[in-house]
Amino acid sequence: MIYQRNILPEILHWIGSPEILILYGARQVGKTTLIKEFIKTRGDSVFLNCELPAVSGLLESRDLQAIVSLFGQKKIICLDEAQKVFNIGTILKLIYDELPQYKIIATGSSSFDLSDRLVEPLTGRNIKFRLFPLSVSEIESKHGWLWVLNSLNQLLVTGCYPGVVDLNAGDRQIKLSELTSDYLYQDILVYESVRNPSVIRNLLRALALQAGYQVSVAELSGLLGISRPTVIKYLDLLEKSFVIFRMPSYSRNLRNEIKKSQKFYFYDNGILNALTGNFSPVQNRPDTGLLWENFCMAERMKQKGAGSPGMENMFFWRTYDGAEIDLVEVADGKLKAFEFKWNIRRTPSLPDSFSDAYGVESLTVITPKTLHLLK
Repeated sequence: MIYQRNILPEILHWIGSPEILILYGARQVGKTTLIKEFIKTRGDSVFLNCELPAVSGLLESRDLQAIVSLFGQKKIICLDEAQKVFNIGTILKLIYDELPQYKIIATGSSSFDLSDRLVEPLTGRNIKFRLFPLSVSEIESKHGWLWVLNSLNQLLVTGCYPGVVDLNAGDRQIKLSELTSDYLYQDILVYESVRNPSVIRNLLRALALQAGYQVSVAELSGLLGISRPTVIKYLDLLEKSFVIFRMPSYSRNLRNEIKKSQKFYFYDNGILNALTGNFSPVQNRPDTGLLWENFCMAERMKQKGAGSPGMENMFFWRTYDGAEIDLVEVADGKLKAFEFKWNIRRTPSLPDSFSDAYGVESLTVITPKTLHLLK
């Protein structure tokens, strides 16, 4: 039994439309599995692997008759790893304009490459989706909610990649170590001509050690011995390849609010821990609170970052005198405040300065017992 992905109904909603559907996501999050499962339910669809030279070469020829021959009588064409096709955006535009009988679904492992080649050619012709490691609700759909709660210690340490969750402990660590090799950010190394892969590895390790803390580009630059523009560029590329995401600070009214600061989190705790080489059990770690914060932030991103309209803007909030909130979400002019606590010794309360300034009356505290509030 495979995992049922929450994004599938949204994709199905757009199947009858003329737009090309683009499914982005990091390597190994399940894009190919999702598309292949979809194809099983549709006899009018075909799966084509663009990593195969025969497929990519034929598409790159732009020979419409040859492309029709490749697609055959199928109506829905699934192009896996579409970024492997040179000038894929222009080719998809050609198919969209000249062969409207076909519905195209394209997957890409790195949005920075595929999207850069798609933006101009496919403006107004595509719908984008993003697939992440498993959410707790997706894990629940296979194992049940009790399994999720009983396995939180495991999920905090080895994460939620579909090919990792169901392995035994030793195999989970081996799989994650393989993922965090150059494979995870292979596209950055190839398409951006990064000459020294160790710089990317060291940057990721530095971010893993600072997950949940405010990050200074200047400090990263000094630590890694590379220029600030280079640090900014690599951070952007790692975001676009769905390894990390940034959380800016929220500030609007108060004088002592921290402005123009940022935190970085990882989409998966297993990746974070593999980068630091620390797979110690939760009960033996001093950083369990930060692991829980990263886990909850990633869970919220999985829910809010899949491309749905009205997606909340997400921030952290802090003042120079130490008042802070882990997560502030802004939607339709209204603010929601969240705090993430693995253990509660004293129930946290909303800072008066924040409540007075923004009219927010309640703070949602997410603990293992209240994780369902994030579903």
